[in-house]
Amino acid sequence: MNTNLQMGTILIDGKKVSEEIQNEIAEEVKQLKAEGRKIPHLAAILVGEDPASQTYVGSKVKTCEKVGFNSTLIKFDSTVTEKELLNKIKELNEDDDIDGYIVQLPLPKHISEQKITEAVDPKKDADGFHPVNVGRLVLNLPCYISATPYGILQLLERYKIETSGKNCVVIGRSNIVGTPMSILMARNSSIGNCTVTLCHSRTKNLKEHTLNADIIIAAIGKPDFVTADMVKEGAVVIDVGINRVTSTETKSGFKLKGDVKFDEVAPKCSFITPVPGGVGPMTIASLLKNTLMASKKEIYS
Repeated sequence: MNTNLQMGTILIDGKKVSEEIQNEIAEEVKQLKAEGRKIPHLAAILVGEDPASQTYVGSKVKTCEKVGFNSTLIKFDSTVTEKELLNKIKELNEDDDIDGYIVQLPLPKHISEQKITEAVDPKKDADGFHPVNVGRLVLNLPCYISATPYGILQLLERYKIETSGKNCVVIGRSNIVGTPMSILMARNSSIGNCTVTLCHSRTKNLKEHTLNADIIIAAIGKPDFVTADMVKEGAVVIDVGINRVTSTETKSGFKLKGDVKFDEVAPKCSFITPVPGGVGPMTIASLLKNTLMASKKEIYS
């Protein structure tokens, strides 16, 4: 990644913001301890041996320790039955000490992700995936927002990026990022009030939409998809993509690339997130914020 950005382009440092949020949470946990109140407790269910999932869940557990949370990691072999997993979820729902928990996706093909997601108690849904939380998000009611969109809101807020009245193009319509992001950017709030266009793989003349965008949020899962000729001067570009591509430059044989062709797009931007180090680090910070709110019963009493 070329970090010699054109003068005026600001690199949005997700790692730095994530650390700031973690430090704020750690201070709040210290205060809770001093007052003799409950320490937030996050649990994570991991099924199978997927390396990316293991790394991600492992970092969540480590970060819990860093901010003073209690954490529990529950592991199952990939042969676990759907019924066994549902029984464990029921147990976590009924455990008063667990404030929030996540079930790491993807799950093995013999298990219905929809059934598992719907079985999670919405009050403990730290991932913000339950239909009740998604529905409350649509209605602009208090809810747990899924971690990546929540993280993006935090970045826009902390970098004081003006969104009101701006044209925002979201590329990608997934239930986890694109669709909730489009709703959040349109709603009447301090970060929001955009005119939003939600684009996807079937959108015709995509470039016409992106060239009119003050803010582009790329979450389509295709490396280097957004190129310089798709972006107007001064645009804000948020790159959600984390694509593993083969590379002869690294020991592992692969490297992470975003959905945005960073080196050619960055000089045109007022703000841009890098990959890695942009949106990625914010997901864990958001998960911790959701768990802290659950512990304090700020969303559901």
